[in-house]
Amino acid sequence: MRLLSWNVNGIRAAERKGFVDWFSEIAPDVLNLQETKAHKEQLSDQLTSVDGYHTYFSSAERKGYSGVATYTRSEPTKVDFGFGIDKFDNEGRILQLDYDAFILFNIYFPNGKSRTERLEYKMDFYEAFLKHIDKLHSEGRNIVVCGDVNTAHKPIDLARPKENEKISGFLPMEREWMDKWVENGFVDTLRMFNEEPGQYSWWDNRGGARARNVGWRN
Repeated sequence: MRLLSWNVNGIRAAERKGFVDWFSEIAPDVLNLQETKAHKEQLSDQLTSVDGYHTYFSSAERKGYSGVATYTRSEPTKVDFGFGIDKFDNEGRILQLDYDAFILFNIYFPNGKSRTERLEYKMDFYEAFLKHIDKLHSEGRNIVVCGDVNTAHKPIDLARPKENEKISGFLPMEREWMDKWVENGFVDTLRMFNEEPGQYSWWDNRGGARARNVGWRN
């Protein structure tokens, strides 16, 4: 099974840039998108009805914000659109798809950079998520998590760790939360196969960061 995960930073903008053709060409078994920034009723039929796929969308109450979407060839036996905690579920950050053999999460974790309250919200979300998956894990369930975690775990996961030690996304408490995740038996699948530096998933729009590969894997 081939699973892809991508923060599209606006699914409608991605559609204008050729997303539909790209999706048709890549044809994964499961595609998980984060930061879709749209409600389902705002999307074209090309995005909501894709031949050969079951589609699921979780949207924020606030339009144009957050949101996740999953396209899957195999129909899950159950789909949940949150943890059952309103302050998290209202932001459309969670899809939980149960395939019996495993549970797949598609999650757009909060960003804590804007202000102190959002960092607190992010850490609350982190702890709620860890508690949720620990319970499932204790029940013997296999779990796969795809998404935008919004934290670089180790110095190898960003180009300039020293300069970002006091920035949300690389704070000690955020990284310690990721340590807990690994200690509880979860595996960073990229690092299973690739221990090379320079493997990033996000670059600042300013200063030609992407061209110079000054990025973060978060």
